[in-house]
Amino acid sequence: MKEVFQVLPEKIRKIILKLPEKTINEIEEIRLRVNRPVEVRTHTATFVVPNSATPFIFIESDSALMLSLLSQHSVYRLEEELKRGYITISGGHRVGLAGRVVMEKGEVKGIRDISSFNIRVARQKYGVAKSYLTQLQQRGNWCHTLIIGPPKSGKTTLLRDIAREISKGVGSLKVEAKNVGIIDERSEIAGSVKGIPQHDFGVKVDILDSCPKAEGLMMMIRSMSPEVLVVDEIGRKEDGDAIMEAVHAGVTIFASVHGDCLEDVKARPTIASLIELGFFQRAIELNVHSKRGIVKKLDLKKRVSGVIRT
Repeated sequence: MKEVFQVLPEKIRKIILKLPEKTINEIEEIRLRVNRPVEVRTHTATFVVPNSATPFIFIESDSALMLSLLSQHSVYRLEEELKRGYITISGGHRVGLAGRVVMEKGEVKGIRDISSFNIRVARQKYGVAKSYLTQLQQRGNWCHTLIIGPPKSGKTTLLRDIAREISKGVGSLKVEAKNVGIIDERSEIAGSVKGIPQHDFGVKVDILDSCPKAEGLMMMIRSMSPEVLVVDEIGRKEDGDAIMEAVHAGVTIFASVHGDCLEDVKARPTIASLIELGFFQRAIELNVHSKRGIVKKLDLKKRVSGVIRT
């Protein structure tokens, strides 16, 4: 949390530091909206601070100071980040932004007059993948796996830990360490700052940060010879086409997608095609409340000849 406190205006930092230590350690989001109270969310509760009849109100001068702290007093440094609508800070924490969008030639040029900040606290959770690993491999090979869950269900956290485990190798399963490539379009999996991941991975991980998924999958295959590719939040047709190409190239895919269950994501054409054609061998359905998952084996009659290992 120390990196988060460094980008908060001092008076807001002091208010949050007055919370019980246990609560501070459980913070998942801090939301700051101009002319509104400061909101804190943990896994179990959402509340304003201070929790009193007269909560602190975040005002325009606080917003200006917050942006100055995020940019290290040079907003021009954030030109690319403002186009994307978020800033990744040291520690892998992500700050989402909302305000007046500036367009140029039909494309987003940036965000001005920022009125909302959403600090998403990144915490590494080691070992969350361990209970799944046995079911995600077959005869010493990792299975193409789709992780399904609604927002806040832990998809990215699980992907991150799976990448870490695969890159280290799993001796108990007699599976050797693999070269893992991560396509981190929104800087969430690795939380990279200036290209350097802020989260801990094994020594055999390569990361393309802030790169569109479809292009990144092909770039990684051509340049880094990955054995496993990890990608977050697939959905576009281009994503599906790139995944098909990667699988045909002999690379194992671990991907996540928004949805409540397997049947839910089958309603989306791109995902439905990948599942029906047998590009995925396993699916993990995550529960937003318990953040526990159910592994489903996708034994479909249709298979991609010479690609899916059974």
